[in-house]
Amino acid sequence: MSLQLFEILIDSTVEPHPFAFPLEVLLVMEQQHKSMNSRTRYLPVLAFPLALIWLEVLIKLWDFGTVWNRGLLYTSLFSISIGLLLSALCTSGTYRTNRMVSFLLLGATTLVYMVQAVYYTVMKTVFAVYSVSVATNATEFWKVGVIGTFRTLPILLPMAIPFVLLCVFGNRYIPDRLFSWKRLLSLVLLAGLLHGGTLTLLYFSHGGILSPWEVYRHKSNPELSLSQFGVLTSIRLDMQRMLFPAEERLPSFEPDPIEPEAPSKPIYDPNVLNIDFTALEQKATDEELRDMHHYFSTRTPSFKNEYTGKFVGKNLIMITAEAFSSWAVDPNLTPTLYRLSNEGFVFKNFYTPLWWVSTSDGEYVSCTSLIPKSGKQSFGLSASNSLPFCMGNQLREEGYGTRAYHDHTYTYYKRNQTHPNMGYDYKGLGNGLKMTPTWPESDVEMMKLTLPEFLSNAPFHTYYMTVSGHLEYSFSGNQMAYNHRNEVKDLPLSDQAKAYLACQIELDRAIAYLLEQLEASGQLENTVICLYPDHYPYGLSNKSIQELAGTDLSESLELYRSTMILWSGDQKQPVIVEKPCSNLDILPTLSNLFGLDYDSRLLMGRDILSSDPGLVIFSDTSFLTDLGTYNAKTDTFTPKEGAVVPEGYAKDMLQNVQDKFLYSGKILLHDYYRTLGLDQTQ
Repeated sequence: MSLQLFEILIDSTVEPHPFAFPLEVLLVMEQQHKSMNSRTRYLPVLAFPLALIWLEVLIKLWDFGTVWNRGLLYTSLFSISIGLLLSALCTSGTYRTNRMVSFLLLGATTLVYMVQAVYYTVMKTVFAVYSVSVATNATEFWKVGVIGTFRTLPILLPMAIPFVLLCVFGNRYIPDRLFSWKRLLSLVLLAGLLHGGTLTLLYFSHGGILSPWEVYRHKSNPELSLSQFGVLTSIRLDMQRMLFPAEERLPSFEPDPIEPEAPSKPIYDPNVLNIDFTALEQKATDEELRDMHHYFSTRTPSFKNEYTGKFVGKNLIMITAEAFSSWAVDPNLTPTLYRLSNEGFVFKNFYTPLWWVSTSDGEYVSCTSLIPKSGKQSFGLSASNSLPFCMGNQLREEGYGTRAYHDHTYTYYKRNQTHPNMGYDYKGLGNGLKMTPTWPESDVEMMKLTLPEFLSNAPFHTYYMTVSGHLEYSFSGNQMAYNHRNEVKDLPLSDQAKAYLACQIELDRAIAYLLEQLEASGQLENTVICLYPDHYPYGLSNKSIQELAGTDLSESLELYRSTMILWSGDQKQPVIVEKPCSNLDILPTLSNLFGLDYDSRLLMGRDILSSDPGLVIFSDTSFLTDLGTYNAKTDTFTPKEGAVVPEGYAKDMLQNVQDKFLYSGKILLHDYYRTLGLDQTQ
């Protein structure tokens, strides 16, 4: 039947419409239903395959900026097989039935692609099945969604073309019982054979550092899945993994690459707890736990160093700053942020990767030193787990007063559950924090309301999640941008870029007020401030980012380069740190600086100040080290200029990164710390 189908295409002499698009060509080739001959009746089977390929091409252009990668072949083959099945559903009944099914299927399919495009416009990450539950948290940001939809119109309008053509030419296109059951079964069989052939092709695609087969079969990675296999196949894989979760197993366990300490250096003890993983592995009856015990027994711990205990007994204020970035650090606009970022510990190569649930995952990474689990709301899921290494739980055990604040809705992303579980007495808007009702709310006002609650009760540890830097970046829809519009009005930038900087001025004023009050209370020299972003400002357009960064970062991991402030009131000289690092490293670094007992083998980040080599991990398993950069989307490793890269280094490091993804998820799903007897405190 497939040969006959192609003969029809070759022999067809129907002239297309002058404005015809591939699908429209098929539609206008159809004559009025009653006059269709037996040969042209087969043409509708190509309608859905062509429509899906068209939609996939548009998504690739919009989300990834390119079409021509190895994923185009797999995406096209999967689209054809899925399209053949959808065409079969639309050509096997009466005219009325076929018409109704055609409109429903093509309309629903087009809507899925449109949602994917809008979600990427707003969140700068792909929309997966589990994102539906995340979206329910974002209903109060409906204006952002509306604005995002308008910004996506350049791609939404072309996406609507197949559905519009169906509406216009439907009477000519939709057949009346095109196939007998025998031929319909043949069409389904053809789709199945094509799908099987695509899987076979994937199975033998073992080239590169990370093969497409590994992405398809073993990795739950929305970005790579959508890039290589398309939207509908990614959705199918998401649903398959959600309904039939299968534990991933790795072929071997490689210890983290740790540089040996030079004999001339002092010998330091490892940062570990007294856990005998080998004995636990031998006693475990559950195969999954035995696997986890074995993995952690192979990990090399990080070691204490000259900075261990430097901040013992000091107060700690941690601030996850909404959409903060290095672009907002300016000696004139944000002088306080500028001063603090150039004093204390100065991290020259700090990155803040964007994870799947943006702010929530950003908080999760920084507070737990674990990688979020793809397909899960990791922070919310952790609310019932033991999290003994979070700074709130660790410092509360040391006798600190521990509090957390957020100047927006207190239940958002389930913070009313997650933050108490991290060891904090938590307040937010609607839960004891009475903020002026603006959007977004004021970080300065939050400081003014909360500082009196703890400044006189040292030692204290306070955690803030700010909101003043939140999108949408405009002077009409963002109160913080409007408040500081005069400070940025003369900058040679677009209004959006100006509005972003205006929002960050509010954060700067909040930190300035914090320092002022610390000094007034006599706590300034005894307090450590650690401030870092939750994610880069993805609410900015590429044009605005290019304005602020001074270069095009749209296809570069440098988009995620940022600033972390780690500052102490009594530190006289800055400490410059060149090592690549990220939010994942914040918790172990602070734990070591405060002289706390923790087990570095059970965290996925590393103490930045230890002898461990640098490693930055991104959501699609791309990574950056002292020796070079691996880009998972292109499956290429680029050595750093002048670096000597050992043979097989990229593959070994990718295995190490995949280990961290896998076992971070296992810690979360199996409440592993509680299994080890670490119930919030050691």
